[in-house]
Amino acid sequence: MAKVTLRLFAGAREIAGAGTMSYQANTVQDLLTQAQNDLGDEFTRILSISRVWINGEPAEEDLPISDGDEVAVLPPVSGG
Repeated sequence: MAKVTLRLFAGAREIAGAGTMSYQANTVQDLLTQAQNDLGDEFTRILSISRVWINGEPAEEDLPISDGDEVAVLPPVSGG
């Protein structure tokens, strides 16, 4: 398993109460499932409307991850 950092922004950060979390996982989906289990239904809801990136690139859920990777959850942000 790879040791990775989950970076959270906007509403996802508010739900977690932190901007980053550390996990050990094999794929992006494995990481996100662990985060959903830790953070609950509200995080699951926001994840469903968010974009997920790995090391600055769009990520597919079945993408393998490596030690030191950063996976970011980017919810939509409203502005005005």
